[in-house]
Amino acid sequence: MKHLISHSLHSTPLALQSLRWFSSNKLQFQWKSKTNVIITNPVLLVMESCTTMLQLKQIQAHMTRTGLITHTFPASRVLAFCALAGAGDIQYAHTFFTQIEKPNTYIWNTMIRGYSIAQIPSMAVSFFRQMIRERVEMDSLSFVFALKACDQFPGILEGNSVHCVIWKSGFYPDLLVRNGLIRYFAERGCLLFARKKFDESSIRDVVTWTTMIDGYAMHNCSEEAVNLFELMLLSNVAPNEVTMITVLSACSRKGDIGMAQRIHDYIKKKNADCSLNLLNAMLNTYVKCGCLIMAKEIFDNMKTRDVFSWTSIVNGYAKSGDLDSARKFFDAMPEKNLISWNAMIAGHSQNNQPKEALKLFHEMVEAGLVPIENTLVCVLSACGQLGCLDLGQWVHQYYINTKGIQLSVILSNAFIDMYAKCGNIDAAANFFNEMSERNLVSWNIMIAGYAAHGHAKQALTLFEQMKNMRLKPDHITFLAVLSACSHGGFVSEGREYFKSMVRDFGLEPKVEHYACMIDLLGRFGMLEEAYELVTIMPMEPSESAWGALLNACTKHKNVELAKLSAQKLLDLDPQDSGIYVLLANVCANSKRWGDVRRVRSLMRERRVKKIPGHSSIELDGKFHDFLVADESHPQAEEIYRVLKEILLVSNLEDYIPNISQTFLT
Repeated sequence: MKHLISHSLHSTPLALQSLRWFSSNKLQFQWKSKTNVIITNPVLLVMESCTTMLQLKQIQAHMTRTGLITHTFPASRVLAFCALAGAGDIQYAHTFFTQIEKPNTYIWNTMIRGYSIAQIPSMAVSFFRQMIRERVEMDSLSFVFALKACDQFPGILEGNSVHCVIWKSGFYPDLLVRNGLIRYFAERGCLLFARKKFDESSIRDVVTWTTMIDGYAMHNCSEEAVNLFELMLLSNVAPNEVTMITVLSACSRKGDIGMAQRIHDYIKKKNADCSLNLLNAMLNTYVKCGCLIMAKEIFDNMKTRDVFSWTSIVNGYAKSGDLDSARKFFDAMPEKNLISWNAMIAGHSQNNQPKEALKLFHEMVEAGLVPIENTLVCVLSACGQLGCLDLGQWVHQYYINTKGIQLSVILSNAFIDMYAKCGNIDAAANFFNEMSERNLVSWNIMIAGYAAHGHAKQALTLFEQMKNMRLKPDHITFLAVLSACSHGGFVSEGREYFKSMVRDFGLEPKVEHYACMIDLLGRFGMLEEAYELVTIMPMEPSESAWGALLNACTKHKNVELAKLSAQKLLDLDPQDSGIYVLLANVCANSKRWGDVRRVRSLMRERRVKKIPGHSSIELDGKFHDFLVADESHPQAEEIYRVLKEILLVSNLEDYIPNISQTFLT
């Protein structure tokens, strides 16, 4: 065979010349099929540069005419291109396979691997079983490729069958096969079984360790992944780049900055040249762990950066709330992709800057990028914060109804939340009712939506339905339920739900739940009971708790308790002008003018200024802000003229019924 390959076969110069153009034809696809054999035959060398099936068939025709195709190795190269190359044809490979008189193990393995690559696992397993039936000699790769094909089946029945054959054929001790088994069961989530295979391995190479660590990391068992890596460092097997990237991925999920730094120190100690992939993994881990100083240091020292590098640093600053720095990096990016835009949109949306988030969304769409689920979730959140119902409805109509983006549970929840916050509770309810699958977040959003719109009975009814479906509520659920009780005036029900948190579900109330109960009791004049609840809280009362009590005192004109609540609030935030205003109002309502003067004097001493009221509206995608007595808007004169007309009509409406009533009497 070696003589056949290395020797220049009887081919005329003219025939070779007609084939050489394939090797110089540089298309995007280049076939790089591995072979341990040194190829010197000119025809086979030309085939190694083959890029299309048309070229392959022309070379095959030449090989058939010269008789080269009858030899096993040339035939195997033709088959390998058809089965494995991106430009190949697995059906053609199958037909060609049937014409090979005595296919060897490599040829059988090529067919198994080819069908696996083509995502036709049933045929891959069929070839494997045929090898068993025909007693074809197998090697370790036969089992590795068969296990790869089994990855594509929904269950593990096929994989278990291959596992049995491995035992019976005596290949179980083979390191390559053992690694393949660990990888198969780890990727399927059978981590205990994969670990058993790992522990049974008398010999472990870097692939063995990395495969098991990757299995843990892949299934969010970050602690197990990191612990196994520490054991690896104590073994005689040095981690490679793939190992470290895998562990860094686990560190980023776990938030283990210590292990990330150990890997960083390990690389420095070894003076290893880091690839771009490894540097990106390290950069991303520091970002996910919130260590932006180290992330920036790595970024600044990178000789080469790709879009992932830039996006990671943008994402880090955006999530930390430093949106100015994030924007500087974003604007400096030589190339932006959808993930880069998402990072900026999400950063603004999650840091209470919804206008900027929507502005970026418009820019992204104008740049020709199509949003993904995460983009739309952030955009809908921004719409909810601003009350931009029109834009939210447009997203629904255009991207869901027209473009056909699939509604996941997460995206559906975002739409429910947007509709509820924008005032269209009926649309939110319709969305909720049409969901084929709901999670706890879906129920929480809908209950909170009903509560916010004053539909307390519907909120509590929905809560009972949720419990009947054996879905366990969480702290957020009870916050929505207690809010509904507060809005609906259901004092006794609120007390009972508050008690049931611990009694029925083992949930210790948080400061927000106490604030809700204080608000519920205070709204209906039970000020002493509300104050008692403040004093017995197992944690320090928050601004929301004292604020709820102060609001109740203002409503029910309890000056002494109002002064106490206000003092507690001022201890927490002495610059909040709203506290002074509320206290002054409650004193004024009770005609305690001396107290009013003292409150206003205290404001002057502390240089606290009342924050003017403001509003914002969205019109044709643009936002317009208005302050009290503000005349800076370019259409201010026209706006105030229309407002005066509306006020005049309103006063006239109030006046006419009185005239009618007088006339009738």
